[in-house]
Amino acid sequence: MFEHREIFGIKLMSSILEVSRAGYYAWLGRDDSKHELEDRRLTVLIREEHEKSRGTYGAPRIHAALKKRDETCGLHRVERLMREAGIRSKMRRKHVRTTDSKHSYPVAPNILDQVFTVSAPNQVWVSDITYIPTDEGWLYLASTMDLYSRKVIGYSMSASMPASLVERALEIAIGLRSPLPGLIHHSDRGVQYAAHAFQGLLEQHGFVCSMSRKGNCYDNAVQESFFHTLKTELCDHEHYRTRAEARASVFEFIEVFYNRQRLHSTLGYRSPIEFEAQRSAV
Repeated sequence: MFEHREIFGIKLMSSILEVSRAGYYAWLGRDDSKHELEDRRLTVLIREEHEKSRGTYGAPRIHAALKKRDETCGLHRVERLMREAGIRSKMRRKHVRTTDSKHSYPVAPNILDQVFTVSAPNQVWVSDITYIPTDEGWLYLASTMDLYSRKVIGYSMSASMPASLVERALEIAIGLRSPLPGLIHHSDRGVQYAAHAFQGLLEQHGFVCSMSRKGNCYDNAVQESFFHTLKTELCDHEHYRTRAEARASVFEFIEVFYNRQRLHSTLGYRSPIEFEAQRSAV
């Protein structure tokens, strides 16, 4: 009798434990299912933001974009979901500089001295030239950026690199922003920026000229960063048959995406136009 009760008790306990174990795993399964559904929902949003960025955003910018949509997921979760879904930012390539600093024109001192943070617009502008390959040959792009918001405020494109290329970019920026005298204009020491015509334009508007040290790309790092972004997020993934195609593509990238939509980490993950609008409203 005692033996029978003991065996029955063992079976009963085993049965109870098994039921509890099954219930526990069922509960876990239901919870995992909710988590998986949420992961799938977030992955859809992540893919949307990645496509909106033209495939350029990595996890930090995707995470910032989701926060703007009032999503509360963490950065590590975004990284995991992107990895699992095979969502990656476009690969980056290295590029060759084309600055011609072998000339007899005077060179200005480096007044900017790698201080890339300013407190108001139209205090410091930075300029540079880059090149874009097409089947017809190079398309050269000169751009001028307001260091305050990283907004590209003037740019010009041409099949060659005359001094007038950089002059047009600066003139467009002046017409758009109407800066006061005393503005610092920084560039490399290339012949186009050192030429008398360009220096005369700076003097005409009372601008202070600053130039990078020889061979030091870090002295104009913000403008270099823009060109790097342009090439790695756009030009490296396009095949331009004509300069006209490249010109239209660059125009659309700057005006539609870069200035208005692209999130900049240095601006608190805001676009240049959004940053200027919010700061001017304060």
